[in-house]
Amino acid sequence: MEVPDIMTTIRQRKGGRLAEAAEEQLSEEKNVKPDGKIQSDHTGGKLWNILSLTVGGIVAVCLGLLTSVYVATLHENDLWFSNIKEVEREISFRTECGLYYSYYKQMVQAASIQQGLHGLVYDNKTESVRTINILERMNVYQEVFLSILYRILPIQQYLEPVYFYIYTLFGLQAVYVIALYVTSWLLSGTWLSGLLAAFWYITNRIDTTRVEFTIPLRENWALPFFAVQIAAITYLLRTHLQPAHERLTLLAVFIATFLFSLTWQFNQFMMLIQALVLFILDCFDMLPTAKVTWLYIIQLSGLLLVCVLQFFNSMILGSLLISFNASVLIARTIQKNLKKGGLLSRLGKLFLHVLFVSCLTLLVNKLIKKILNLESDEHIFKFLKAKFGFGATRDFDANLYLCEEAFGLLPLNTFSRLSDTLLFYVYIFVLFPMTVAAATVAFQNLSGSTKVGKLMEKMEDCTIALKPGAAYNLVHTVLFGCLALSTMRMKYLWTSHMCVFASFGLCSTEVWGLILKCVRLYTSQRTYVIRYSLPIITLLYISYKFWPGIMDELSELREFYDPDTVELMNWIKSSVNSSDPWGQLRRNGLPRG
Repeated sequence: MEVPDIMTTIRQRKGGRLAEAAEEQLSEEKNVKPDGKIQSDHTGGKLWNILSLTVGGIVAVCLGLLTSVYVATLHENDLWFSNIKEVEREISFRTECGLYYSYYKQMVQAASIQQGLHGLVYDNKTESVRTINILERMNVYQEVFLSILYRILPIQQYLEPVYFYIYTLFGLQAVYVIALYVTSWLLSGTWLSGLLAAFWYITNRIDTTRVEFTIPLRENWALPFFAVQIAAITYLLRTHLQPAHERLTLLAVFIATFLFSLTWQFNQFMMLIQALVLFILDCFDMLPTAKVTWLYIIQLSGLLLVCVLQFFNSMILGSLLISFNASVLIARTIQKNLKKGGLLSRLGKLFLHVLFVSCLTLLVNKLIKKILNLESDEHIFKFLKAKFGFGATRDFDANLYLCEEAFGLLPLNTFSRLSDTLLFYVYIFVLFPMTVAAATVAFQNLSGSTKVGKLMEKMEDCTIALKPGAAYNLVHTVLFGCLALSTMRMKYLWTSHMCVFASFGLCSTEVWGLILKCVRLYTSQRTYVIRYSLPIITLLYISYKFWPGIMDELSELREFYDPDTVELMNWIKSSVNSSDPWGQLRRNGLPRG
């Protein structure tokens, strides 16, 4: 539990006797170790914190590396990747995965880095009878960077290009798991929560990642950086940060946001949802306004920098995210005193603020598209209209999305798989009290008085302090959950964060404190016993039930077999005397994958 955060929240709400009692209780809890003993020695407490931080950090790194080795082993066992021919390895990158890898291979095989870049900027292979700029049209800077790194590092004698490529992506899985671990740890205050989040991520692998069989997909590059960004935002929203720490954290958020935006074509839509999360919480005065402003600016600057690198890609300039963030910043400058006054006054101002931002966003977006004569993203909005029943469309691209299973609704059997590991049950259990707490805090903030606090004091003292980081992750998981339910492909954004949120709630003094107070059983010692014992029991259950299955999965050996496609590739190679059959496929306009 982060004592200063909660004490500051209580003081700000001025809850009379409730605040005094809570401060006394939290002062007590500050000196309680996880085993329930009182820390009378300040030095002993500091040593305990250092030891816990060291052990937690080591566990995080080990779990990340183990996850990386795990998915790499599954990939090797499934295809016998180390023993098949190069053409078979390339064929194993199905559909657009093979296309992305072909750009990496083209850069590696180019006579020089300059010629490789020239070949991408003036590409006449991908689209028939057309020369296009690949760096503008597609998010392939990661392939460019990786190919340059492979060329300049002294590893060509020891490592084939394809292995350097796939090992990098498997290594990013380690970053992904560590970021999820750290986020859960920051929220709960104990690294046991991070351990549980990592276990849930691994045991729910079918629904949390598909990296082992779709390695080059853009989401496998982007999601680790997105997880790092969420961890950095969670840390940024803590109170009492030193100015130097705050600046470093803002830098980390910017770098993670930039890398996420650079590596995935759907970046603007994901960040628009994230901007809505910040907007909702800021409207209800649940986040520090200055930090929210910085996050809006970081999103804008990160996306604009990507726009420059993608040769001023007009689709980025015409994105709703840029229009929305710009509109919010303008509206804040024009509309003053939004967070002052009584309940009715605040609600009226809030309604006008939301209306003004919405209208301004649409106006700015229309204006930008008019100036740029932009229609490149119209098929996406036509797809959304048709998907949600607002009219049919004859647009080919939109109908193509509608036919894709990945863009359909989330299958119901997903929840049964998530329930087998107890993840979904715990997630719902945590989501309910946190939502009630958020609604209570939001109403109290809007009312601008202590009436709600006094009322809750009379009603069995069922109060809970909601830290800004917890509030952010709560709304984040709700909105991304709605996205996953409507579009199956986006479930990987939700399920990984579900692991973080469920593990945080199970180890949270906030959640258990609220529940125990409501049943009149609250003591600080009892809260600590529950927040540590239940996660340990859950970990033991998961290990007992799923460890044999994981071992069987790792021992199962298969082999790549696709003789027809191999024969086609060999024919192309021999008939046109080319060492790059994927390039010839692109040149001849044959179907990818």
